[in-house]
Amino acid sequence: MSHVKLFIPGPTEVRPEVLAAMAQPVISHRGSEAVALQKEIAAAAATILGTKNPVLFSTSSATGLMEAAIRNGVNERVLSLVCGAFGKRWYTIARDCGKEAELLDVPWGRAIDPARVDEALRTGRFDSVTLVHNESSTGVANPLAAIAAVVNKYPGVLFLVDTVSSLGGMPIHADALGIDMCLAGVQKALALPPGLALCSVSERLLARARTAKGKGFYFDLTRIAEKAQQGQALTTPSTPHMMAARVQFARILEEGLERRWERHRRMATMARAWAKERFALFADEAHASDTLTCIANTRGIDVAGLIADLKAQGILIGNGYGDLKGKAFRIAHMGEITPDMLQDVLDRIDRHLAAAAGSAA
Repeated sequence: MSHVKLFIPGPTEVRPEVLAAMAQPVISHRGSEAVALQKEIAAAAATILGTKNPVLFSTSSATGLMEAAIRNGVNERVLSLVCGAFGKRWYTIARDCGKEAELLDVPWGRAIDPARVDEALRTGRFDSVTLVHNESSTGVANPLAAIAAVVNKYPGVLFLVDTVSSLGGMPIHADALGIDMCLAGVQKALALPPGLALCSVSERLLARARTAKGKGFYFDLTRIAEKAQQGQALTTPSTPHMMAARVQFARILEEGLERRWERHRRMATMARAWAKERFALFADEAHASDTLTCIANTRGIDVAGLIADLKAQGILIGNGYGDLKGKAFRIAHMGEITPDMLQDVLDRIDRHLAAAAGSAA
């Protein structure tokens, strides 16, 4: 198959040497080589997460760790902060796990208001809060630091944060923000193939997990953490993903987190300027994501036709998510994407728009 370059909100482009690392011979996941491998990638991931807390890995999607957060971290009632599809997913998981959950939601395209979070937590009804930092369905980056400051006012409330589409592309300082579980998949700004998830876990969360009921086995954080102390996984891990992570995490740290975040900011600035000149931003610009841009289809173009044309040229961008299909489209600029690569995509869309306008005339 010819390679189609991915500018969708995950999975993203993976460098050839990272893919090649997955093709190494299989190793025993209980042997000394695997122990050294897990310890090495956990140390690198801790730097990327901004944490000294234990870093745990899961051979699953990040949704698995969302469920782990609920099963291990919610005793009574969780407040789910929702501004898009993935915040709503966390609420759905909580309900499906038999937990009491309440929504604090805002219209798609808007960010969560920290004052509303404070108002809800003042009731004393919640022992945990879930937040998606960067909503890839809408292109909104919630004000993580401001929300963290509110949650940290309530000592009995755990702060559970999805950084799936921000970790590795936007600043994350899990410990400084008091995040009890900071989770992500690896297939977005971390630029690895999908199939592995990771998280940092606080002692507060692990203490609650020790007495949690109905947490199951696979996502029991206490069991996972105990094995992680030995440099091992609870169950059979994907060692090829771990080998790829060793290469990619080293690349990320070699680039430098500040430089990597700045590259993402520069691409976001490019994409927003282009979108505002030709269409409009779907997200409130004050809270627009640095890893993807969601563009409102104010011109009523055939979004599916645009996507098909670009795909024929070896480029894939994203349609609007869910009800936004055809009403918006999304361009991801995360992971190993560079400004030059993004500019090429924007130029190709310009040519498509010009050709479509010419045909209409």
